[in-house]
Formats: sequence, C-alpha cells, structure tokens
Amino acid sequence: MADATQSAGRSVKLFLADGTAHGIVVAEIGNWTGKVLTAPRGRLGELLCRPEAGRTGIYVLLGPDPERPDGLLAYVGEADDIAARLRNHLRSEAKDFANRFALMVSADDSLTKAHARYLEGRLIRLIKECGSVQLTNDTAPDVQRLPEADKADMEFFLSQVVLILPLVGFDLFRKVSTARSHPRPDGGSTFTFAPGGASARAREDAEGFVVLSGSTARRGASETFPAGYRALRDKLLANGQLIEEGSTELYRFVTDVVFSSSSAAASIVAARSASGPLEWKLESTGQTYRDWRAARLDLSPPLPATA
Repeated sequence: MADATQSAGRSVKLFLADGTAHGIVVAEIGNWTGKVLTAPRGRLGELLCRPEAGRTGIYVLLGPDPERPDGLLAYVGEADDIAARLRNHLRSEAKDFANRFALMVSADDSLTKAHARYLEGRLIRLIKECGSVQLTNDTAPDVQRLPEADKADMEFFLSQVVLILPLVGFDLFRKVSTARSHPRPDGGSTFTFAPGGASARAREDAEGFVVLSGSTARRGASETFPAGYRALRDKLLANGQLIEEGSTELYRFVTDVVFSSSSAAASIVAARSASGPLEWKLESTGQTYRDWRAARLDLSPPLPATA
C-alpha cells in the first residue's frame, strides 16, 4: 500500500492557515477527497473551531516519550465529532504527553463511522509494524468488515494519509529496525565491525543500514551504551531477532536487521556508543564507511542544466 504512493511523483498542497509554519497547516493532494489538518498544542483551540474538526474522521496525538531519548509517543483514535473527542482527551492526564495534533477527514464529509473505525485500525497496525513510535493505545481495534468497494476506497485514503503525515511533522512510519523474512541475495559492498570479540557484517541499501544474519553482538554493555539503544536491543531480543549465542559474551543476529543509521547498528553490535561512519570498514579494502560514502557522492551524475 505505502510503496504504491512512491511509484510516481505527487503534488501536495500545504496551506498555512495563519501564515506561519508553526500554526495550523492544512494538507491536500489533487484528486483526493481527504484533508489533513495539524496544529501544535498552543493552537489546538483554533483547530477545534474549524468546521473540519466537527466531522467524522481519525486523529493522531504525538509527543515526546520521556522514557526514550529522542523517542515519540502517539495515540490514534476515531470519532464522529473529532473536536468533541479531543476536548475530552485534554481532560485526561494520560494524553498530557501530546504537543502536536493531526486530524484526517473527508473534504466532502463522506466518511462514515465504519470507515473511520477501519482507518483507525489500519493506521494503528501500520505504526506498530514500523516500530519507531510507541503507541499508547490500550488495544488495537479489529478492522471493521466493509464492502469490497468501500475497503478499496479506504485503502486509497490511507495511502494518502501515509504520504502526507511525514510531510507535516508526523514521522510515524520510519522503520527503525526491521527483520527480513527472506534475506536478500548477496551483492554490493559489505562492511565489517569486530568490537570486543563480536563480529558483524553489514550492507547499505534503500531501506537503511543492514546488519546481516549470522553477525554477533557483545552482551556486556559499557557505561556509554545509550538508553535508547538499550531499549532497541531489548526489542530485538524480545522479537527473536537477536538470540543468546553459545558463548555467554555474545548475541547472534538470526535474520537481517535494518537500522536507521550506521551508528545505531554499530552501537547495538558494540553495546556502547559507537560512531558507525568511522568504525564500519569496507570488507575488501578497510576503507571507512564515511570515506566510502563520500567517494560515492563524488561519483553521482551531475544535475541537468536548467534553461
């Protein structure tokens, strides 16, 4: 679903309702009946006074996660009257984390309660699958059964939402760490990193920086191991992507794992703060990942001349 939105160029219209990028933003796409509106907490009152806020639709609350450095918390909901539901949420301490709000409605007011429930369930599933944002939803609602035509319409609606939300500051779909069920064929440049008895191999591709299945990582963490990476390692262990090796000193990757950066991958392998650009080395020459990347940029084709 999400990949289809990236197959061709798209034009997204952003309207700054109060003339600033830090106020209410209205986002639309040509030939789409939907509309996304966002606002920071300080402008929420104005957002809820707009006519769109009184419609049936879905919404997202987003804010910092106090337990994860640079982490985010989110809540996804649906309502027949989004404004009324959000006013109720603001009375709850459980939603106090939110400092940004997004609501998604149909410009022609054609979304029904069943449509909104379907979109809510699908959006929750997508965010959970990506894993970069912690959801505070207690349960994930079952996706409502819809007629085939309605379901197709809602999947298209959702694909536009997934395209727009990152553009307006709701980066909910970045895959920080994912396992591949089918390892990709060998090929391309391979990098190695061997800290303290561990031995890891990795490659770069369009998804991110990929530590390859069979690599090992140190178990004993140093004092410099960032709390956020500790949490990420715990998640990999819980998901079965990392397992205890025969040695009590090492973990082993049982599948390819995609990381958002070379430093995130290096830190998990070394169980400490690590500089990926400097510590990953090209297997064939020993060149650092940083220098390898710089050389590739120098080889990029020049941009076409403009008239």
